[in-house]
Amino acid sequence: MSPDNLTRLQNLAEETFRTRQDPDQLSVDEEVMGRLHALHPCTLTQENTPDGPIAWILVIPTTTMLMQEFVAGRISERKLFLRTQPGDRFTALYLCSALVLEEYRGKGLAKRLMIKAVEGIRAEYPIEALFSWEFTMAGKHLARAIARACGLPCHERAPHTST
Repeated sequence: MSPDNLTRLQNLAEETFRTRQDPDQLSVDEEVMGRLHALHPCTLTQENTPDGPIAWILVIPTTTMLMQEFVAGRISERKLFLRTQPGDRFTALYLCSALVLEEYRGKGLAKRLMIKAVEGIRAEYPIEALFSWEFTMAGKHLARAIARACGLPCHERAPHTST
């Protein structure tokens, strides 16, 4: 029996980001999902088929000050998340991750989900900038495409390198 879509997405997340080996990254569990939802309901979005999820995206609204600290490498992804509080005046949006099962790639799914999340958060907060930390070239291209589509600058943290 082949793994279900949920398991495949979880495996893809670990293969791409290796969060189990990097305590400074955000590892998404039930507690983190609850806190993300408290920040804004658009932070986690997925696309489903009858066979389960085929794509996930995660964005984190935050402040410009925390964005600058993160982009400069002075705080980790985990610290960015923990220092961002519900009720903050969000002015920046971290394009944290986008995962799409291989057979569904190239159809604009991640871009569509990300833009919808950005627009949903912008409807309530004065988002002035996006920021990203690319692990792949596809991620880098996606972040730039989202920034162009939303008419926002996108600040980049130095690319992640494997240790």
